Amino acid sequence: MTFSSPIFLFVFFPIVLLLYCLLPNLGAKNALLIVASLLFYAYGEPFAMLLMLVVVLLSWGCARVGDRFPEYQKLALTVAVVGNLGLLGVYKYAGFFVETLNVIPGISLSVPNIALPIGISFFIFQAVSYNIDVYRKVVPAQRYYHRLLLYISFFPQLIAGPIVRYPDIAEALTNRQMTLEQTASGFRRMIVGLSKKLLLADTLGQIADEAHAMGADLAAPMAWLGASCYMLQIYFDFSGYSDMAIGMGRIFGFHFPENFRHPYCASSITEFWKRWHISLTTWFRECLYFPLGGNRKGKWRTVLNKWIVFFCTGLWHGASWNFVLWGLLNGLLMNVEQLLPKPKTSEKIRYLFGRIYAVLAVMLAFVLFRAETLTDAANYYHAMFRWDMVDHTDLGLFLAKLSPMVMFLYFVAILACTPLVQNFYRKIIQKSSSAAQNLANAVTIFLLAICMLNVAATTYHPFIYFRF
Repeated sequence: MTFSSPIFLFVFFPIVLLLYCLLPNLGAKNALLIVASLLFYAYGEPFAMLLMLVVVLLSWGCARVGDRFPEYQKLALTVAVVGNLGLLGVYKYAGFFVETLNVIPGISLSVPNIALPIGISFFIFQAVSYNIDVYRKVVPAQRYYHRLLLYISFFPQLIAGPIVRYPDIAEALTNRQMTLEQTASGFRRMIVGLSKKLLLADTLGQIADEAHAMGADLAAPMAWLGASCYMLQIYFDFSGYSDMAIGMGRIFGFHFPENFRHPYCASSITEFWKRWHISLTTWFRECLYFPLGGNRKGKWRTVLNKWIVFFCTGLWHGASWNFVLWGLLNGLLMNVEQLLPKPKTSEKIRYLFGRIYAVLAVMLAFVLFRAETLTDAANYYHAMFRWDMVDHTDLGLFLAKLSPMVMFLYFVAILACTPLVQNFYRKIIQKSSSAAQNLANAVTIFLLAICMLNVAATTYHPFIYFRF
């Protein structure tokens, strides 16, 4: 079950929301959300639900032990972190590790075939962040298992984030309200996210998929179109999911952190990572980069720390050398930006060329992210830069993909990457006039109608980050 599936939109979410409104007190509402979240996660993957319950139990138990016996705090934290990350390592990286060992001459081990539970990277990172925050005395240990279970299992952000820190919603677990204004705002955010996914990401993603499937027939024009479409697809797919999670959380009285801030408006890779998947970069900064020493131990130690963080960031995204190299490439670019002196030009010129450089660097790096193998990535890069091999057939194929609808959605997607649309929409919402509110509501209803028609007419399209 996914946020864009008919069973979720037409059955699951409306029923949960209706029951939530009917229940008399917060304890009953929390119980409903726990049951609904477990059913949501168990749909198609019952064993994965049991694994998540074990993760929550481990984190809850270790935090309680460390809280009650201060002399064992560090041991309790170690057990929680090693235990949870160990589970993640077994399920996500055991096969990759064995395949890597098998490259060594004389080693031929059987590769384990372990099914990867959906969203395991997200809920384990939340569990680990909870134990670290308790150890650092940011928050007290949660006394009740079911409240920690709700924090980690809450279905809007369970399987693809954002990675919510426990201090951000600890108060809401025991004290929150559902207001008409907050509910309306949540629904608008949810529908905007659904529109990003169905109308922009899925449409442009079809072109990206076709480009990557062309193999030796791929030529430069189609390769660049496919790369740019994937760059837009992954942004609107993931930010769309985050918008839906934030919107649904707001409906139920929770306030999740923003996960994207117009990353393609960045003027460097360093700035890009301050705007892209903010909850993940925050997790790595606070749970890995700072413990390694951050930038407090000299220039070259800072360089090493960034390499380590981005190696782990790439590996977090998947057990593949493509992801590892993608992470290391981003780390390399960040280190180069840190070490090279700023050019002696005007601020406007630096900003302009920075924007162009950042967009091109991100697009080229995402080719490595999207490709199935390193060989596929190398072939795709080769096609992108072989303009001398382009003929009339290649140009015809490229132009055939640029239908009026695709060109319109491509333009809308580029526009939506900037703050312009969002700022205009917020100005309408903030106006007290009935005409402005009616316009906002009409736009929301129109988008919802288009999305419903799309869901009814198309096949299943999972969110990209479900596999992480």
